[in-house]
Amino acid sequence: MIYADNAATTKMSKEAVKVMVSLMEETYGNPSSLYSIGQKAKEVLEQARADVASVIGAEPREILFTSGGSEADNQAIRSAAALGAAKGKKHIISSSFEHHAVLHTLEKLRKEGYEITLLPVHENGIIIPQEVEDAIREDTCLVTIMFANNEIGTIQPIREIGAICRSKGVLFHTDAVQAIGHVPIDVEKDNIDMLSASAHKFHGPKGTGFLYAKKGIRLSNLIEGGAQERGRRAGTENVPGIAAMAAALKETAAGMEEAAVKTAAKRDRLIKGLSEIPHAALNGDAVKRLPGNVSFCFEGIEGESLLLLLDDRGIMASSGSACTSGSLDPSHVLLAIGRVHDVAHGSLRLTISEETTDAEIEEIIAAVKEVVTYLRGFSPVWRDLTEGKAQFIL
Repeated sequence: MIYADNAATTKMSKEAVKVMVSLMEETYGNPSSLYSIGQKAKEVLEQARADVASVIGAEPREILFTSGGSEADNQAIRSAAALGAAKGKKHIISSSFEHHAVLHTLEKLRKEGYEITLLPVHENGIIIPQEVEDAIREDTCLVTIMFANNEIGTIQPIREIGAICRSKGVLFHTDAVQAIGHVPIDVEKDNIDMLSASAHKFHGPKGTGFLYAKKGIRLSNLIEGGAQERGRRAGTENVPGIAAMAAALKETAAGMEEAAVKTAAKRDRLIKGLSEIPHAALNGDAVKRLPGNVSFCFEGIEGESLLLLLDDRGIMASSGSACTSGSLDPSHVLLAIGRVHDVAHGSLRLTISEETTDAEIEEIIAAVKEVVTYLRGFSPVWRDLTEGKAQFIL
């Protein structure tokens, strides 16, 4: 079995599992309770908050624990929108290839009277900072641009975009769900006002995440009912999950540099091997991408068939975001970078980790080559292309 879908979720680290199980068995008190076991849970909670904050250069009180990245995205965007509306500013800037947690929230705000500008994404999958600056207006209240794309892995010029927003007095939020734990992040140096993260992308548990909000930003509550999280998110905190997330993040951050070098070398070997397939193309920039992300389009095949046949060979991959894996529509990310529908349907995302071996990389390359050739053998689209009845795009 070869697991190559780490962008969808990662395996929990042994340390994170150990921390989580220990707390579930021994420190199970409610952190809002005054008796000793509750106060012990409170201590664990606040230590986790400090640990998470230290990894991204934040202060502990700037960390709000959530159920994951989607909730954090929603709260950040909704909060900025409310702050903007109070000042008569109802214009928001984002990009056309954001995660749906961002895009769907923005669409709801559009229906509520906000004006949304979605910047185009260029073929290399990179947002141009100057285009962000050009789009900012007097009534702009928020810019929200993801740190790294969840499908094609391209890393955005966050520091430059953040600096532009700061100079214009506009709040800047980044969905860093795919980036955190894999590339360095410093919220002060990167000029970030709000940041979303999810534990299961860096070997922590599912259903746990956090929102960083720079001190002074007044957050709007999505969940009412109690005074937890300094009154910004009601509900008893998931202490075992939060502590496990902090443990996983500390562990991942400590080994990030070494892991990135090793993983990127394997990524580049995978890109080189798959590039040997005729009429195939890498999606996004070859260099400015996450260490473990490889995204390709293969002309003349359907991505779903490719995934099923790879799975039959023990290789687990995806065609794009796990959040939209049930959709028959082509990826909005691939369409945003200029892939036409027929080509976008033949996509494959392979996301490896530091645990992926060289032998597994070679096995993936061989399997993809074999399956693509097999599928093209009975594809009417491929037949038309090779017989000259249609033109190749890739």
